[in-house]
Amino acid sequence: MHAVYPGSFDPFTNGHLDVVQRASRLFDRVTVAVLVNPRKENRFLFSVEERLAIIREATQHLNNVEVESFSGLLADYMRHKGARVIVKGLRAVSDFEYELQMAHLNRQLNPEVETLFVMAATRWSYISSTMVKEIARYGGDVSRFVPKATAEALERKFGHQKG
Repeated sequence: MHAVYPGSFDPFTNGHLDVVQRASRLFDRVTVAVLVNPRKENRFLFSVEERLAIIREATQHLNNVEVESFSGLLADYMRHKGARVIVKGLRAVSDFEYELQMAHLNRQLNPEVETLFVMAATRWSYISSTMVKEIARYGGDVSRFVPKATAEALERKFGHQKG
């Protein structure tokens, strides 16, 4: 069965990687799908191309994982890919409230799709992309929170050395 793990992944964290790894054990094929939203592109730290490259490097050890971008409705993308499961990581109750609404909407738009919620591993449940960017922006060491590819990209972006 084919599952899709959608998101903005700006930047890709160890929490995201944990969800991908766990999904790759549950499904035959997993697509990490980076949302392209031209109206919000100026709000992202990394371009879509940069995010794709980071995620590809971070997941290269997972043979059944592919990484690509998409635009438009997730329900339509799922139909196009022939995928039946949306994988979403949850860190807290606040994530659940939003993701539950999205799951119901996606189910209405594409009744063939189910959403699977994966609880964040405890060690990553407090990490968010926003927090990682803030730490990196001020020169903090984010290497324990993100894959090596992300840490290196953040160093290039902000010009700081880790440690």
